[in-house]
Amino acid sequence: MNGLRTRHPLATLLKVAGLARSTFYYQLRVLEDGERHIGLKETIRTIYEHHKGRYGYRRITATIRNAGQIVNHKTVQRIMGELKLKSLVRPKRYRSWRGEVGRIAPNLLGREFEAHAPNQKWVTDVTEFNVNGQKLYLSPVLDLYNGEIVAWQTARNPSFELVSGMLKKALARLRSSDAPLLHSDQGWQYQMSAWRHTLAMHRVRQSMSRRGNCLDNAAMESFFATLKSEFFRLNRFTSVEQLQAGLRRYIHYYNHERIKLKLKGLSPVQYRTQPLAA
Repeated sequence: MNGLRTRHPLATLLKVAGLARSTFYYQLRVLEDGERHIGLKETIRTIYEHHKGRYGYRRITATIRNAGQIVNHKTVQRIMGELKLKSLVRPKRYRSWRGEVGRIAPNLLGREFEAHAPNQKWVTDVTEFNVNGQKLYLSPVLDLYNGEIVAWQTARNPSFELVSGMLKKALARLRSSDAPLLHSDQGWQYQMSAWRHTLAMHRVRQSMSRRGNCLDNAAMESFFATLKSEFFRLNRFTSVEQLQAGLRRYIHYYNHERIKLKLKGLSPVQYRTQPLAA
């Protein structure tokens, strides 16, 4: 139709084609935009492949600008979407820090990651999974005595209900004589008065990592690393529901079947339930 405009009035052509004027000009702009960006598309693909998928749109934009070409980062982002080019580098993990929204507890754990009996020392945190753009969050509690996941909960968003539901399950396992220490980072959920009140009601001492010190909760970080390397990255998930079912199976396997050398070749549950030495 654009080629016929030199010989026929545009209004006549639009009427014959049954096409709105706005639609015609929109499609014309799309075609012109595509032709204008042919060279840019090739540049983006070349940079992406050279860096083996490690660069996202921000670094590719910077590389193009460093070469002397003026380009908008939104244009690069849009073109990469059209070309289905996405950074293969693992995104940064979920961070729950939002400043001091409540009360910060002292670090009572002090990186003493060994316990001499069940329910003496617990650690907790939240980690994030991404399945086709959909997020799933996991909140577990790990017993430092045997590395067992004593309770866990999943949710589509990192709400307070995620961690409070997990805590309710964990507290249900305690005997009247138990008074564990529960260590976490300084995430906003763990600063809430409702969280601190629940711990106090059950004689659970609260401990928190120092700000920006992930080594203070290394035991929990180690579990997340094992979970993602042994389970999440070895499988392909098409839905969050499939991931949730897989998490349930893996955590059961981790607790009941997966042996640990430091537990004398036993699984966490086997170690906890073994007969006491005479």
